[in-house]
Amino acid sequence: MIKNKKTLVIIDSNALVHRAFHALPELTSPQGKPVNALYGFLLVFLKVLRELDPEYIAAAFDLPGPTLKKKFYKEYKAKRAKAPDELYQQIPLIKDFLNLFCVSIFEKQGYEADDVIGTIAKQATKRQISPELEVIIVTGDLDALRLVDKNIKVFTLRRGLKDTIIYDEDKVKERYQGLNPEQLTDFRALRGDPSDNIPGVTGIGEKTAIQLLNKFGNIDKIYSLLSRGEDLEGVRESIQNKLKDYKEQAYFSQTLAEIELNVPTEFKLEDCKKENLDKDKIVKALESYGFFSLIKRLPESKQISLGNF
Repeated sequence: MIKNKKTLVIIDSNALVHRAFHALPELTSPQGKPVNALYGFLLVFLKVLRELDPEYIAAAFDLPGPTLKKKFYKEYKAKRAKAPDELYQQIPLIKDFLNLFCVSIFEKQGYEADDVIGTIAKQATKRQISPELEVIIVTGDLDALRLVDKNIKVFTLRRGLKDTIIYDEDKVKERYQGLNPEQLTDFRALRGDPSDNIPGVTGIGEKTAIQLLNKFGNIDKIYSLLSRGEDLEGVRESIQNKLKDYKEQAYFSQTLAEIELNVPTEFKLEDCKKENLDKDKIVKALESYGFFSLIKRLPESKQISLGNF
């Protein structure tokens, strides 16, 4: 593959683990351990190495315990059902495989993986290297689309684990009917997000939120006009009244929806450049879990690195 940019892949590990666990039926290792999430994660991971051919790679994880957002709003993500123990049991196994592939792992107590990913992605693209660096976030959901810019893309799953799509700025606009990635935080502030229990503005749904942001740009502009007593041209009176009544809730939701971009981290790009993997160890580990089909996805050469998948 000939590229005019170097690539840093950042894996949103918890999102991918959840997606893999629910996408695949129950699967056990020869020792009787549940391994469907592990298998699905590795399936996507090897696909990423093969298709994206990254020079650098990192993985971010959530840590147990309350996050700053949870402390700020105890109902944040409160409606999410706790994942079964069989899923959490597989996370250490996934970390073991990432270590075999020499992938740098980043996690920070009190912060979500999204915050860690956002911080690393923005830090990496601010630093000038030659050739220019492109960041691709690999995830199982669409939350990371807010981070997309000219140097950051999102590789995500549409259906199952094989149907994938890469979102750049144009794809985000297409998905959200004209909205830019930087408008997606305000989109959630207006529409809310049931999965994260973000309230939004009561009575405003996806269609209306998109129309408002396409017309006025952001919620600051909307509330600047309303605070001066000006009419929002073309917006029904009932919608304007809802915006006025739930102004505080809108800004509260905006705070919850934001991705923190200043997580304390010891990220160094060069630490994410890994070569000369121990293929024998990787093969033995895959064999121990009965993942013989994944062995066939490794490069045939005895000496392997991230650059020859």
